[in-house]
Amino acid sequence: MFKPLPVAIGLRYLRAKRRNGFISFISMASILGIALGVTVLITTLAVMSGFQKEIRDRLLQMAAHATVSADGAPLRDWETALRVASADPRVAGAAPYIESQALITGTRNQPAIVRGVVPAQEDKVSVLSQKMKQGSTDSLTPGSYNILLGQELALWLGVNVGDKVVVMLAEPQATPFGAAPRYKRFTVSGIFEAGYNEIDRGLAVANMEDMARVLRMDGVTGVRLKLYDMDRAWEVASDLALKLPGDHRVSDWTQENANLYHSLRMEKTVMGILLSLIIAMGAFNLVSSQVMLVTDKQADIAILRTLGLTPGGVMKVFMVQGSLIGIIGTVLGVVGGITLTLNLERILGAIETLFHIKLLPEDVYYITGLPTDMQTPDVVAITVVALLMSFLATLYPAWRAARTQPAEALRYE
Repeated sequence: MFKPLPVAIGLRYLRAKRRNGFISFISMASILGIALGVTVLITTLAVMSGFQKEIRDRLLQMAAHATVSADGAPLRDWETALRVASADPRVAGAAPYIESQALITGTRNQPAIVRGVVPAQEDKVSVLSQKMKQGSTDSLTPGSYNILLGQELALWLGVNVGDKVVVMLAEPQATPFGAAPRYKRFTVSGIFEAGYNEIDRGLAVANMEDMARVLRMDGVTGVRLKLYDMDRAWEVASDLALKLPGDHRVSDWTQENANLYHSLRMEKTVMGILLSLIIAMGAFNLVSSQVMLVTDKQADIAILRTLGLTPGGVMKVFMVQGSLIGIIGTVLGVVGGITLTLNLERILGAIETLFHIKLLPEDVYYITGLPTDMQTPDVVAITVVALLMSFLATLYPAWRAARTQPAEALRYE
């Protein structure tokens, strides 16, 4: 005979034809509920991870993974910092920069960050040259006082390539009449589009030597780093700062974009918790079906008890039967979630073709596709949660079955 006995009886109950079809219906509803919850949760978290990755990648195409700057003063020995950073195998590229807040005036005014860069070295840390819509980064020659504007910034200022803009920098200069802001007229030599609104509307790029002359700065603001593994940004930047003489300030992309970084993580966490309630609904249906099954099998339980099956054995019978329902629902959900995620773009395209609509129009959204990033830890966590909920849902019905008294159950049989 198949051993152990509770498992054999539980499997028999799972595939046996029941007299009460309503119990079978509720069991099937439990399986479908758990499968639907797992499918939706896997797909939703994959889409949210995809959007998070897309936004992060677009942001970090133009922003540094990490920066090292002098503490409260210009970084004068920046050539040494570049040499030490380039020697680190974890660093993909390094470049100096000067950065200052400014008010840029065209036909209208707009505050922005003006960043001074070395065009020959900027490609090591960003994709600015690849994002140019008009003009080129080669126009940022020393002494030309040319400037590159984000597309949204240029549109708001009402300027185009060849137009002049006035840049009023935040650093004041001393005059006989007191402190006064620094003004400089720049020529717009190019327009770029990063695909991220904060950059396209809030960033202007000029030559580093021109910025140093305007600010009368002896040195640079700091050194920007691009890493092979952006998640190790703080570790790498800290190691670099310790190798350099003097005190230095370290910052990474998670700090400079803390609000965005934490909001994306919080949205994904909250969405995962909310969608887990769908799995919980399937687990509650499993409780109902198991309670009704225990009631329907009172006589069978009593006979098994008289044949020597212990209360613990009875409890195991219904735990096995209920857990199998949860396992089947979870497996179906994992298969369905993975399949749906991998084919989501095709499904979206079919819906747009069928109903002649554009779900993510290019003139409204920066991201016009539906990016997905299915992560193995997310799938494993969802599977574990679904199996755990299913197992917990079997405990109360199995406990009730174990408390069945044979004499009471067989009194009217």
